[in-house]
Amino acid sequence: MSGAVQVALLGSLSAQHLLDVLGVAGVLVILFAETGLLLGFFLPGDSLLFVAGYATVAHNSLGFTLSLAALLVLAPVGAILGAQTGYELGRRAGPALFRRADSRFFRAEYVEKTRDVFEQFGPGRAVVLARFVPVVRTFLNPMAGTVGMPARQFTIWNVAGGLLWTVGLILLGHGLGNVDFVRRHIEVLVICVVVLSVAPLLFELTRRGSRARRQGGSRARRQGGSRASRQGRDDL
Repeated sequence: MSGAVQVALLGSLSAQHLLDVLGVAGVLVILFAETGLLLGFFLPGDSLLFVAGYATVAHNSLGFTLSLAALLVLAPVGAILGAQTGYELGRRAGPALFRRADSRFFRAEYVEKTRDVFEQFGPGRAVVLARFVPVVRTFLNPMAGTVGMPARQFTIWNVAGGLLWTVGLILLGHGLGNVDFVRRHIEVLVICVVVLSVAPLLFELTRRGSRARRQGGSRARRQGGSRASRQGRDDL
């Protein structure tokens, strides 16, 4: 594939181009595809939401304006229904797909890794945190169905995570839309938003790592104290 074709393809997948061509309804469709269909993992969910929020500001630099009210309704619907669809696909067809050695998109090890994520963060927290991590938010939903996460539990956390992710990024873009710096450097802000979107997961990993080290140190001190106590009794 030539460089010119690659650039053209990437340009067609940019948040600004997708919003300009598809409008508010396209946000619902794209979020549904990214979170519910495995082939949608490459779609720009974070940047799409942020730029869509910015596009709701009058006289923005994009050349088109979107309805904030419509976005706040359709974006969560697309994200929540998409994730729920991915969960159902995994619950109904996941095990069969994993039993196929020549599976193109799945490997049995993915199920084990996802189960490890659920055990480390807890199922609910894993579903919410996955919303903020590109690619992970596509694959975790069918994985949740495959490993047997209860449907009611998944639905509750799916709704919570979907609302937090979509409404949060839309309102962030809308709120910053009146800032002159944002108007002049929207591309830079989009990159920053994508980077910051993984902050919740990084924070959680750091917090759990610190807790594990503290617990490990406390356990080592207790074991050391026990050995010293036994040695003292033996000396007597």
